[in-house]
Amino acid sequence: MRSRTMRWILILGFSLIGTALAVPVRYSLDTTHSRIAFYVNHLGFSNALGELKVPAGSFTFDATDWSKSSIETRIAVKTLEFGDLEWNTHVLGGDFLNADAHPEITFVSTALEKTDTAHGKLFGHLTIRGVTKPVVLELHLNKSGEHPMRRVQAVGFTATTVIRRSDFGIKTYLPLVSDELDVRIEIEAFVENP
Repeated sequence: MRSRTMRWILILGFSLIGTALAVPVRYSLDTTHSRIAFYVNHLGFSNALGELKVPAGSFTFDATDWSKSSIETRIAVKTLEFGDLEWNTHVLGGDFLNADAHPEITFVSTALEKTDTAHGKLFGHLTIRGVTKPVVLELHLNKSGEHPMRRVQAVGFTATTVIRRSDFGIKTYLPLVSDELDVRIEIEAFVENP
């Protein structure tokens, strides 16, 4: 009886130590399979698709306690792609993003709140054209597990939000070109140094 009690005490002790030592895992972004897409309504006739390239970088994610996760990223504005060189040039110019003066869009997370087993809200500060505003992204955990080709731990997310370009001082052609942009971010990442 005494040995059984000691055994349970040891098991409990080691499990508590394991929990105390658990730390968020650092993941490297897979830039090939990650993308930032957004839709903007053009004159009411179409919802034009624009894309930005996800830069190399990393983030931390704790699958057991999402609140310990964090990300900070800097996106090169000149990776913008609308599928037309003239349109790209116009949007990168002074009327819109003014990429020469503001070459980066930055996002710094402030909190991640888990809402159910596969969903959460990612809070942070978004800076576009030198203006910083709070933003909330609806986050969906697509999958977490071993990557079948790389044989390392991988994770994938989809994040969506709506931003108003006027909040960042971009008001050209309002309201003919919509103020609201529907943003969708696809992220795939791998454990660093497994």
